[in-house]
Parts: sequence; structure tokens; C-alpha cells
Amino acid sequence: MDWLNAPGYWLGRLLFQRALAGVYLVGFLVAARQGKALIGEHGLLPVPRFLARRTWREAPSLFQFGYSDRLLAAVSWGGAALAVAVAAGAADAVPLWAGMLCWAVLWVLYLSIVNVGQTWYSFGWESLLLETGALAVFLGNGRVAPPITTLLLIRWILFRVEVGAGLIKLRGDRCWRELTCLYYHHETQPMPGPFSWWFHRLPKPLHRVEAGANHVVQLGAPVALFLPQPVATVAAGLIVTTQLWLVLSGNFAWLNWVTITLALSAVSTGGDRAYPATPLWFSVLVLAYGALVLVLSYRPARNLLSSRQVMNRSFDSLHLVNTYGAFGSVTRLRHEVVLEGSADGHTWLAYEFKGKPGDPRRRPRQFAPYHLRLDWLMWFAALNPGYARPWLTPLLRKLLDGDRDTLRLLRRDGNPFPDMPPAHVRATLYRYRYTTRAERRATGAWWHRELVGGYHRPLSTFHSSTWD
Repeated sequence: MDWLNAPGYWLGRLLFQRALAGVYLVGFLVAARQGKALIGEHGLLPVPRFLARRTWREAPSLFQFGYSDRLLAAVSWGGAALAVAVAAGAADAVPLWAGMLCWAVLWVLYLSIVNVGQTWYSFGWESLLLETGALAVFLGNGRVAPPITTLLLIRWILFRVEVGAGLIKLRGDRCWRELTCLYYHHETQPMPGPFSWWFHRLPKPLHRVEAGANHVVQLGAPVALFLPQPVATVAAGLIVTTQLWLVLSGNFAWLNWVTITLALSAVSTGGDRAYPATPLWFSVLVLAYGALVLVLSYRPARNLLSSRQVMNRSFDSLHLVNTYGAFGSVTRLRHEVVLEGSADGHTWLAYEFKGKPGDPRRRPRQFAPYHLRLDWLMWFAALNPGYARPWLTPLLRKLLDGDRDTLRLLRRDGNPFPDMPPAHVRATLYRYRYTTRAERRATGAWWHRELVGGYHRPLSTFHSSTWD
């Protein structure tokens, strides 16, 4: 079955697998450092309460056998350790079946976290990592030639990621068709980066060029991925270049890095490397999984063609084949929810987050590919209070209690009450915009903000309050 082999893609496979293991590492580290506060036994959205209402079929996870914070830590740190080993080449140093097992364990561990992560894990890049990770199981290791079937399925993921994002823009906000969305995007994106202020201040004609180039790459390059070499490699290079531009302009967790990882698999050296004969059992498994992916691709493909296209949806609880897309609409104004505490009910001090805008004089930081889950959800909360309804009141109560795990989600120096928890807490809504160049020179501030009003009624240690 030599026709199934693509030995010229040995470098593309190597780059893909090492990069994917690196992304897995980041994902497990995020779970290890943030999971207890977000979904732990006493977290904002506890896993035991969630699993009491979910069957195994609805949420397949190791935690269905029983949840504890220690088990979450073991899964997270264990996954991180395995990811480091695989990134260092461990999966290539063992027999083929053992290499496949390494990738399968990574997938099972991360799936177990995602399927109990609830709102905190509702982002498209979770499904993207899982779908990509599942295919990595069938890509083989250095003991067999890369299977062309799996390589084509990886390009099929990349096609859906890019074309899905391109079509949702053309079908969505009219500013994408008018090439004006980037007049606003760098200012209103979920979590700006250290260079976002400068991207926002680029001349408007250049913003229009950015938007136009985005359409060309997202709708043209994915098609070219299926053309003969060197066209496919050039197309992959265009996608990587676009993704690196996005890395510089904002913090999108590991979305850009998984997309880059997918594109790296299309790199061909143009020369073959000698491999032993591929075991028949491996070829059968590759073809069987390929057939399963084709069957499961029906609904994602139909979604791409639909005028009612949806973004970032999983069609099965294993996240094997999904639909993707980003920023079908762009907000024109930026609002931020600021959490504040007070010792006396009169003087209010703000809690500072690690990544989301707060202090106007603090320059945005670079965190991606690391994902600050609470910071991202605070952006959604400012768009619509419904996003925050399940977890914001518990968050405020944790601040009243001075909960250490919750406070670790904030900046190290972001707690204005280090010695004793406040007697009162509240949430306030502000309108944020980038300062002009003149304001920046005069004040040193990156943001200008104006008070909009209350977002959540004050809570105190003396009585509780209902949602505002």
C-alpha cells in the first residue's frame, strides 16, 4: 500500500507534531493553573454540580468516574509532562503503536478537561486542538512514512478554519464587505496586545488593505493547499504569515498557533526519505479513521455552504469534526466591566486583571498562546450580562471572602486588599477607547475611559444581593 505514503512530507510532519505538542503543553498548563478556581470543587462553576446534570454521552470525560481537585491537577500536570516528552521526540523514539498511544493519551486527557470546562472552555480553539490532536494519532512517527490520507485530512481542517472565518465575515458584518472593520477591531478585540494601540493607529487606507488581504488569504489560500507542490507550500506560507500578523496585533490564545501548526504540515522537502514498509494494521486504521472523518464532515461542510452559517460549533461530544469561524461581527465601542471593593462603602478600589484593560496607564501585555480564561469572559460579560450571569455573582462573593485561588486569577499586585478582604464589592461598567497620539504624549495613558454606570449591585459581608 505504498500509494498511501508521502515520504516527502517528513519535515512537515516533524514540524507539525512538535508544534502541536507545544500547544498541548500550553493548554494543560492553563488547566493546571486556573482550573481549580474556575471549575474546581469550590470553583466558580464546580464540575460536580455540572456532571450531576450530564450523562457520559453528553460529556465523555475521565471525571465522569469521579471528580476531585487532585484528579484535575493530576490530569493537567500529567498531560503537561507528556506533552513535553512528545515535543522532545519521545513519540518517535518508541514503536509505532506506543507513539500513537502517546498522542491518544494527550487527546483523552484534554478532552476530559474540555468536556467539563463549561463556559470557560467554550472557545473554538478547544475543539480545534482536539480535532487536530485526534488526527495526530494517525499521522505515525519516524518509523513509518507520513500517510497521505491523514495529511489531506489535516488540510481539510485548515480549509474549514480559514474558509469558515472568511465566509462568516462576508456573510456577517457589512464592515467586512466595505473593508472598514479594522477601523474598530484592534481597539475592541477581546484582549489587546502590546502593539494593538499602534495597529489601531495605522492609516485607514492600510486598514482597508489589511481587510482585503485577509479575504484573499482566507478564501484563496485554503483552496491552493490541495494543489501540487510547490503551490501548496506557498499557500501554507501565506497562511502562516497572516497568522503571525494576528499574533502581533492581539491575544487570541492558541488559535493562531494551532492554525500555523496545521499549515506546517503542508511543507514538503521535495525529496523522499527511506522508510521501512508500513504495517498493514496501521494503514487499515488510517483509512478507517479517514472514512469516519468524511462521514462526520457532512454537517460542517453543509454549514460552510449555508447562508445561516454558525461559528465554532461541535457536532459531536468527542469534537472530532467541527465548524470554525471568528469575528463575523465587530463591535464599534469597547466597554469593560471593572470589579471594585471597598472597606467603608464610600471609597472604592479596583481589582486589576492580568490581561484585560483596567488601569488606563497600563500598557496591554502579551499572553498568547497562554489563555487567560476569566479575562476573556469579562469581555463577553461587557457585551451582554447574560454571559456572566452564572459566574459573576460567585466571583464577587469569592472576592468578599478573599479566596486565594480566585485572587490568583488576577494580577499579583492586582488585589487592593492584600491584608483583609473588603466589606463591599461591586461591578461597574466603563466605556474605553484608545488615547490619541496627543493624549498619549500628554498623559502617558494607553486608554481613556468614561463611567457608564453600575453593572452589578454591591454585595457586602453583611447581606447578599440579587443580580442587577
